Amino acid sequence: MLNNPQVDVADLLAQAAAMVPTDVVNEAGATVADVREYLDHDEWEVALDLLADLDMSWRPPTAWWDLLIDSAELMWLSDAAAWCRWGRWESIHGIVRAELRLLSPAEGGRRTPIPGKGILRPLWDVGRRTAAGNPDLLVARIWVESAPALPPGATGSVRLGSLSPPLWRHLQPGMPITMHEGLPTVGTATIIETSNAR
Repeated sequence: MLNNPQVDVADLLAQAAAMVPTDVVNEAGATVADVREYLDHDEWEVALDLLADLDMSWRPPTAWWDLLIDSAELMWLSDAAAWCRWGRWESIHGIVRAELRLLSPAEGGRRTPIPGKGILRPLWDVGRRTAAGNPDLLVARIWVESAPALPPGATGSVRLGSLSPPLWRHLQPGMPITMHEGLPTVGTATIIETSNAR
């Protein structure tokens, strides 16, 4: 949280923009120059969104995320602050992204959607086994990408925030994992991206 009340949102965002390499470009072609232009016009929310979207093109330090979190909180943007906290966590622990297919209720799956903001913490079979040979299920939060939620029977890209990151480091793109709520499988996923701590 912000320690100096004299620092305002524009200053925090300008500090964050100064940390981004000039050659970083997001999927839409935006750069830090675009961020600065929005800052020049006091378009702070747009500048924050652009900055947070630039995280895919470089490896930002936690201090950068802290600036974005403080900015979002000062502007009362709870969803943006939640995403920046997630990005900060990934900077420390690494990224695990997967394409998740939830089973339908008829297949024994969930009856309600998965909320998209890292609230749900289901169990996952990532291939580990107990001494008795049973699946060693691990807990991970889910962030649904590009949607507010993932409905039963649907497929979508998700980010996984493990509560035990070192136990997930063996995962590679293309590997299957399963989602559980209790012992039954409620979803199947294929890993699409992994990285160790940034």
